[in-house]
Amino acid sequence: MSQTAVDQRIKVILFDVGGVLLTNGWDHRERAAVFAHFGLTAEEQTAIEARHPKPNDAWERDAISTSDYLDEVVFFTPRSFTRDEFYQQMKIVSQPLQDGAQRTLTALAASKQVMAGQMLLGLLNNESRALHEHRMAAFGIGKLVRLQFSSCYLGLRKPEADIYRRALDILGGAAESVLFIDDRAENVAAAQQAGMQAVRFTGEAALETALVERGVF
Repeated sequence: MSQTAVDQRIKVILFDVGGVLLTNGWDHRERAAVFAHFGLTAEEQTAIEARHPKPNDAWERDAISTSDYLDEVVFFTPRSFTRDEFYQQMKIVSQPLQDGAQRTLTALAASKQVMAGQMLLGLLNNESRALHEHRMAAFGIGKLVRLQFSSCYLGLRKPEADIYRRALDILGGAAESVLFIDDRAENVAAAQQAGMQAVRFTGEAALETALVERGVF
């Protein structure tokens, strides 16, 4: 198949957020930074990490609230800080990603294809509702995209096959017309399995080269 044929099919570009546009929302590095801020001991951190996976899965699917998550994972024992203080620090650790793709997303949002409605930009990410919506507003990402296929809205998480199928069902077009960008190999592989084109994000320059090769820029 010619490159031209491939180029003509890209109608939607979906970006992951953590690790592509911003730092991760609440991954191990972000948790470690917040634990250090509050002076939690190694034993306390270990106990929190042991409790984290199952409530986090539910939180990112919007099956439980932020308060429920914090009660289960952090505030199962008395603390010297409040839930609000802890959550505020969780928001603070979200930052623009060094060598991230936000400049690329901004350029795409201003491109002729997008402005003319010939291409749609969106997100496909795992995140809790509270942190996702904070990050969209705080870093201006929400105004750059038309679609937000976040786990907190769909009740599904990457790399589950169903989240990719759900996004494709909503889009209603051919799977190969969608280009997905993510920093994690398993998420890229799952998108490809669903029939999407996919690029593993390793830095802005490499991404822009991949977009040029596909005729996007």
